[in-house]
Amino acid sequence: MYFNKKTCTEKYSVNPTSVTLDQHEACNLGHLGVVEELLQQGTLLNTPGYQNDSPLHDAVRNGQIAVVKLLVERGASQSVLNMFGLQPVDYALTPEMQEVLRMAPEAPHPVTTTLSPTTSLSKAAGCVRETGPVVVIGSQLTQTQQKQLTKAAQLLGGKQVQSFSRAVTHVVVPDAPIMPSSLTTLQGVLNGCWILTFSWVSCSLQAGSWVGESEYEAGDGPLRARVNRGSLLPPLFDGCFFYMLGSFCKLPKHELIQLVKEGGGQLLNRQPKPDSDVTQTLSAAAYHAQPGSDQVLCTQYILYDPQSSYKPQKVRVGKVWSAPSTWFMDCIAAFQLLPVPAH
Repeated sequence: MYFNKKTCTEKYSVNPTSVTLDQHEACNLGHLGVVEELLQQGTLLNTPGYQNDSPLHDAVRNGQIAVVKLLVERGASQSVLNMFGLQPVDYALTPEMQEVLRMAPEAPHPVTTTLSPTTSLSKAAGCVRETGPVVVIGSQLTQTQQKQLTKAAQLLGGKQVQSFSRAVTHVVVPDAPIMPSSLTTLQGVLNGCWILTFSWVSCSLQAGSWVGESEYEAGDGPLRARVNRGSLLPPLFDGCFFYMLGSFCKLPKHELIQLVKEGGGQLLNRQPKPDSDVTQTLSAAAYHAQPGSDQVLCTQYILYDPQSSYKPQKVRVGKVWSAPSTWFMDCIAAFQLLPVPAH
């Protein structure tokens, strides 16, 4: 990569997602030519940087009006929040900057953007299967199905493993209307893997070659996760804090803790107190909460097992909510921060 001082444009020959920091710096400093060049090369518009500031946050905060105009013309979202729950407009200190943002058409929040299967899969493909080996793992398969998966992995030039790691690219689950909520499957979603029904294995063996995965995807959640990872957006539970209350049955406590960490959430050692000023003034925003939702700033969840004999007091005060562990697992399966069920 080199920087041409005379033309104030930057050239590069690497993947555009690897120059995200350059884009943020260019927006901070107002290098319009650099920003234009990076956008032409496919650099992502809304990828957050330090403290989840988007490039538009950077440009607005530093008064770079020309860069702001360019970003909003190209579709940068104004509703995206940084980790403090602030939008770019919250940093607009001059009437001129406020007018630029007010007159610009509002682009959808990157979390809620409607993604067509074709564009979504093409955007996400690089983060799942580039030039490296295909690594498959089965979850809740029968012994016969596991043997067929082994055969398919050998046929397709891939590798089968018995325990999940970040190297896994494909998780194969039984043919069923609902994706199983096993630890391996949920880990696969959080890590942007393909989650495929066993029919994909059967069809690949029958064809004697690789069969396209899209038709065999187990739900829309894995697709959202791959697009999220390919777009370099924060993990699902970014900005969320969790306290584990009581015992857990469906997934044991240590597995839930593992999923919190892999999903970018943080663990609380003490149960949050709804009536505490310190708790209620915690400055954090949940990146993947739906824009306008009260979950944006409600970031402290007390998780409990609804199947347990222990029935905790239900909490829904300010930034502290209680939520069943089934809600937590459903969020991962859908790769969305879903509304907490009413008590």
